[in-house]
Amino acid sequence: MTDEHDLVETAKEYLKSHYGEDTVFMTVKDNKVANGTGTLSVDCTVSLNGHKSDWSKKFHFRSSEVVNMDARLR
Repeated sequence: MTDEHDLVETAKEYLKSHYGEDTVFMTVKDNKVANGTGTLSVDCTVSLNGHKSDWSKKFHFRSSEVVNMDARLR
């Protein structure tokens, strides 16, 4: 999987399942995923328990799945 839309959807699902975050919006800043492996860098706004926050996040993909994530507040 290298389709950017699919990568973004996988990243959103990761945020929801691991952190309970609902994605308000997500903008791709850099896509270095090839053949399902690599990094996807985004700026996003997420909502958790009704509180919104702005983040820069980098999702690490392996075999088309998110295996790790780096995040910092914007």
